[in-house]
Amino acid sequence: MRFDFTTEETDFRNQISTFLDEMLPKNWGGPAGLSDDDGWALDQRLRKELVKRGWLVMGWPKEYGGADSSPMMNTILADEMAYRRAPGLDGFGTRMLGPTLMAFGNEEQRAQHLGAIARGEVQWCQGYSEPNSGSDLASIQTSAELYGDEFVINGAKIWTSMGHRADMMFMLVRTNPDEPRHAGISLLLVDMKTPGIDVQPIVNMAGVHHFNQVIFDNVCVPKENLVGDLNDGWRVGMTILNHERSGIEFAAGARAAIEELIAYINNPDSPVHSAKSDPAVRIKLAELSTEVEAARLLCYDVTWRHGQGLEPSFEASMSKVAGTDIYQKVLEYGLEILGMYGGLEPASPQVELQGRFLKLRMLSTATTIFSGTNEIQKNIIAQRGLGLPRPPRPPGLANK
Repeated sequence: MRFDFTTEETDFRNQISTFLDEMLPKNWGGPAGLSDDDGWALDQRLRKELVKRGWLVMGWPKEYGGADSSPMMNTILADEMAYRRAPGLDGFGTRMLGPTLMAFGNEEQRAQHLGAIARGEVQWCQGYSEPNSGSDLASIQTSAELYGDEFVINGAKIWTSMGHRADMMFMLVRTNPDEPRHAGISLLLVDMKTPGIDVQPIVNMAGVHHFNQVIFDNVCVPKENLVGDLNDGWRVGMTILNHERSGIEFAAGARAAIEELIAYINNPDSPVHSAKSDPAVRIKLAELSTEVEAARLLCYDVTWRHGQGLEPSFEASMSKVAGTDIYQKVLEYGLEILGMYGGLEPASPQVELQGRFLKLRMLSTATTIFSGTNEIQKNIIAQRGLGLPRPPRPPGLANK
């Protein structure tokens, strides 16, 4: 079997490339080199332009502001944007929440939220992880008690990406503490301007403010903001995670990094130019390039399944593991090749490649953790893909 793109798909990729040539700053190396405010401003400019061209939610049905484009066209857009390290795509709203509302939301929720996402008017964030609940998502403790026409939320979410920029949050809450672990959970939509919400910044080791801790103190949310059935949030939440895990961004980032590294080694002015003849370096670059292409094709396989009307499960986990693993491997090898130059900050006069590999490697640490750690993904692959039994629970947790 040979996989290839149609003429229409290839032309579309070229259109995106031309668009990014026009929109991105000269010598663009990615938003990691910008301040938080400058990065957000560029994100908003690009998002508006994507809306003008009808690309932001092109894969959505026309009735919700999309163009009924194929899943393949949508993935090509995400692939090219991530390859160029371009912001502008609101993955929380466009890829994760939007399709979930189409599947589980009621007509009022679709009318209220989908149009705003399609027009690029609202930024969403995701409230899943908690200070004491990460990969074991079923152990969440943030509560939502129903009083009359409102849920009252108390608790905390952590590692909330874009929480300081978000207008809205979709979050998992425990609505029935007496039910088993995976039951008694519901998914709510929350306006981030609601009284009682406190967003506390978390600056990561790369010096970037992307994560936040969000505290909820008697936050009142209308019961109309419940997505799906009460206490059925686990099923709704897992649908969102499958959309999150199946993205091509990590494989595209790895492709950009390996190509940049190869070009750097081939540059006669590079201080490591002599490495191009080293057999060990050549073999390692060949191995990494092979893994990059394999990860990329796994992502396109997930897209093909979407196009066939299938709902990927363990296949999404496979693409997430492959993409994040190779992304970190490429960045780590780049730092190895750079040697002492690899540890220099962007402001250093002797820095190489604008210090991108160091910063991107630090930022990439989270990729094998969020959306469910890669260890969790491998359990999903083993159980759902290979038919292996569930691993035994650790002592002390067997009956919880």
